[in-house]
Amino acid sequence: MRPPHRDPRLVLLVAAGGAVGTLVRWAVSEVVPTADGFPLATLAVNVVGSFVLGLLLERLTRRGPETPSGRRWRLGLGTGFCGGLTTWSSFAVEVDRLTSTGSVGTAAGYALASLAAGLLAVVAGTALAARGSR
Repeated sequence: MRPPHRDPRLVLLVAAGGAVGTLVRWAVSEVVPTADGFPLATLAVNVVGSFVLGLLLERLTRRGPETPSGRRWRLGLGTGFCGGLTTWSSFAVEVDRLTSTGSVGTAAGYALASLAAGLLAVVAGTALAARGSR
């Protein structure tokens, strides 16, 4: 069996998942406004992506050794979709923008909220998957 990064079907699966995740992120950014400079859309997609990734990886881990089906789920939904949905680069740019414009408190609150909510979301997703597999 060839490594995943050399299997064109898996590469296309990651690309397709990434395209869908990116489109969802764009759609959320069009619908969710900023609140006094606070980038709610980026916060929302990063938290949702963290939750989905925690849920997915815990679920796959509890199934045992990776199967071809599990690999497709991990790469398509985890690497592809969640990778396209979440945007830590935008998070960094937004923190820099807020700091550069003198909104240091908002930047600090946004950074803290993003990190704390992302961590709580991945823990919640992991816990939900663990509970569901009992």
